[in-house]
Amino acid sequence: MVRGANAWYKPFKFFLSIGIFAWTMGYFTGYLPISNAVSSYSWMVIILLGFLELYIAVQAGRGQLSHYNSSTPFYGFLLFLMIVSAVVVTLWTAYIGLLFCSTDFPDLPGYYVLSIRLSIFLFVVFAFQGASMGSRQSHTIGGPEGGPALPVTHWSTKYGDLRIAHFIGIHALQILPLLSYYVFRSIPAVIILSLAYGVLAVFSLVRATAGKPLIPYRS
Repeated sequence: MVRGANAWYKPFKFFLSIGIFAWTMGYFTGYLPISNAVSSYSWMVIILLGFLELYIAVQAGRGQLSHYNSSTPFYGFLLFLMIVSAVVVTLWTAYIGLLFCSTDFPDLPGYYVLSIRLSIFLFVVFAFQGASMGSRQSHTIGGPEGGPALPVTHWSTKYGDLRIAHFIGIHALQILPLLSYYVFRSIPAVIILSLAYGVLAVFSLVRATAGKPLIPYRS
C-alpha cells in the first residue's frame, strides 16, 4: 500500500492511459503527411513515456512513491526527469496540433478534423493543469488523501480532487473525435459539444480547488 492505495493501482492507471494516448496520437498522425516532425514525435513518445512508465512500475514494486517523491537528491532528480518528460510530450503534442491546424484534409469530414484540433487543444491545456498537483505534492484539496472515493478511479467523494479535471481534459483527445464522427456530424454541433466539454472540465477544476468533491459523499 502507498498512501492508502494498492501500490499497483498507479502503474495500471498510467499504463492504460498512456497506451490509449499513444494509440490515439499514432492514429491521428497517420492523417498527416510523412515528415521528420511526425517520426520524431513517435520516437519521443516511446522513449519519454516509456521512461515514465518504467519508473512508476519500479517504484510500485518497491512500495515507494514515484510522483511527489523528492525525499533524496536521487529521487528529486528522477522526479525532475518525469516532469521534463511530461512537459516535452505535451509541448510536442501542441506542435502536432498546430500541424493539424495548418494542414488541409480534403478526404476527411470537416467536423471530424475540427474535433481533432479542438481535442488536442483541450488535451494540452489540461495536461499542463497536472502541474497543479505537482506544485502541491498532492491531488487532494480540503483534507488528507484517502478516505471515501469512487470505485476504480479512486476520486475523492469527500474533498476536492484535481485528478478529475485532468482526466476529463486529457481524454477529450478520444471522446470528442469519437462523438463527432459517429454522433454529432456537423461543425456547429462539434463546436457546441467541445464548449460544453470544456465547461465540464473547468467546472470540475473549480470544484476541486474549492475543496469540494464532484460527486459528494453520502454516508
